Amino acid sequence: MKPVIGVTSDFNAGDREDMGGQEPTYFLRARYARAIEDLGGVPLILPLAADQQLRRQLLKGLDGLLLTGSGPDLPPSLYGERQRYRYKLMSRPRYEFELAMARLAADEGLPMLGICGGMQAINVALGGSLVQDIASQRAAALPHRASGPATRLSHPVQVAPRSLLRRIVRHAQIRVNSSHHQSVNRIAPSLAVSAVAPDGIIEAIEAPQHPFLLGVQWHPEFLYERNRVHRRLFQAFLRAARG
Repeated sequence: MKPVIGVTSDFNAGDREDMGGQEPTYFLRARYARAIEDLGGVPLILPLAADQQLRRQLLKGLDGLLLTGSGPDLPPSLYGERQRYRYKLMSRPRYEFELAMARLAADEGLPMLGICGGMQAINVALGGSLVQDIASQRAAALPHRASGPATRLSHPVQVAPRSLLRRIVRHAQIRVNSSHHQSVNRIAPSLAVSAVAPDGIIEAIEAPQHPFLLGVQWHPEFLYERNRVHRRLFQAFLRAARG
């Protein structure tokens, strides 16, 4: 049987003309589901269930959880800060669902992969914080919101030795694409840093005590078709889900 992977969707609460207008709408960029399907999994797009018992029931039907990226950001109040810069905030139904599901998956040992904002959600869910705006708070930072197509590799990251990520990608350094203005700041107590950019920005996190919990700041769903290093991320995730 192919593993069933729950994939989180974005949510328009009625204020996004580009995604359903006034009609509340779930939406997801197809590349996330396509990567899971192409590499041997069954993507199941999840509803943003508000009831905790329903969330648990959804989780029981999954072999793995994929937390996807998002344009809007988590409210800084979730990690004990006020919003210091102007940026769009993620809808409450989405962040409440994603944070709850990340905690449940972490507690249950369910394989979990977070991509970009999904990595940030995992860190916040487990007690960490974020850099609210890299360009404003890290003067020497690289341009992490790169121009050009997302299929273009932007900068290198150094992969931590003896980490899950190193075992997956099999290289001490890899090149990644980049499309974010926030990043992990204070790492959650149960997590460890597994990759950093040359400017020190955290690019990947993992949970050493978890069977498979990995977050990456880049977007491998844009790269897996032509780049085997990034394809290995999805393949390793699906292997863990099959187990």
